[in-house]
Amino acid sequence: MGSLGDIGKGLIVLGLVLLVVGVCCLWAPKMPWLGRLPGDVVVHREAWTLYAPIGTCLLISMVLSFIMWFLNRR
Repeated sequence: MGSLGDIGKGLIVLGLVLLVVGVCCLWAPKMPWLGRLPGDVVVHREAWTLYAPIGTCLLISMVLSFIMWFLNRR
């Protein structure tokens, strides 16, 4: 069982994550290049469209990895 302090810290982290997601949702329309990076695969057919944002996922993964590395080094 965690103490009340641990629960409070978890709620603060959850709130910060929600804040970051909200800001990203606000900024997304201002970055039209984000879904059109080299490596993003789009296949159009008559009845369906396949969209695989591989390049975008790699970029986001690298940025998040750097942020986590920077925050965890001591």
